Amino acid sequence: MTLFTKKETSPHHMPPPGLPLLALELRAPWEFGAVLPAWPVLQRAPMGDGHTVIVFPGLTAGDATTAPLRRYLESRSYDTLGWGQGLNLGPREGVLDNAKQQLQQAAQRSGHKVSLVGWSLGGIYARELAKELPDLVRCVVTLGTPFAGPHTSTNAWRIYQFASGRSIEREVASYNLPEAPPVPTTSIYSRTDGVVAWRGSLQAPAKHNPNTENVEVLASHFGIGLNPSAWWVVADRLAQPHGPGAAWQPFRRPSLPGLQLVFPDPHRPR
Repeated sequence: MTLFTKKETSPHHMPPPGLPLLALELRAPWEFGAVLPAWPVLQRAPMGDGHTVIVFPGLTAGDATTAPLRRYLESRSYDTLGWGQGLNLGPREGVLDNAKQQLQQAAQRSGHKVSLVGWSLGGIYARELAKELPDLVRCVVTLGTPFAGPHTSTNAWRIYQFASGRSIEREVASYNLPEAPPVPTTSIYSRTDGVVAWRGSLQAPAKHNPNTENVEVLASHFGIGLNPSAWWVVADRLAQPHGPGAAWQPFRRPSLPGLQLVFPDPHRPR
């Protein structure tokens, strides 16, 4: 199976985050700890319509790491699924075929399109599945996913090569990862990401798909999938109206008191 499309452009130079940001990754447990006090506010995020959402974990992580996010989305009335393949050690033989089969089965079982959410490397899977099977995908949301820069723009590429047994340089050179999926696509990123260069998570405008956006949150890379502000964005994006006559709208910072403070100004220079 060929899951990725051929790459047409070369990424520009983009250094990985420096040691100060990498050290700030130690704050990840506190981000998850903020969920409890933030829970009453999180319950005011838009409710869903019950459609299925598949959540893909990051590199060397498994479904246990996405369980808190999936439980939250279930409280917003979504039918959530983990990816069900153990630890994510890269696109080894059979991994992408299994992910494709899971998407097809979920869509067939529910009778509706499926939304895909991916954390870091898991977001690459979500984006590329949506490119191959757009008729089955409702929307894509990624968290700290490095799709727009060279492989050296992350502090994890050596770990990827060790875990997957593949040359990341050879793989990245063969595929068009920056290309947006042909479905509504949201990239959630953080300028204080200590693993992925934040510009490497910015979706460039796409002529074939005007329904793309980048949403900034204050988060670490290891904590972005457990961060209350990121959870709010995911819930808000999944709740976008769908179907004939439905008009996609870009994310707007919530007007609830205090919430605007945790979402940086989207108009500040990049």
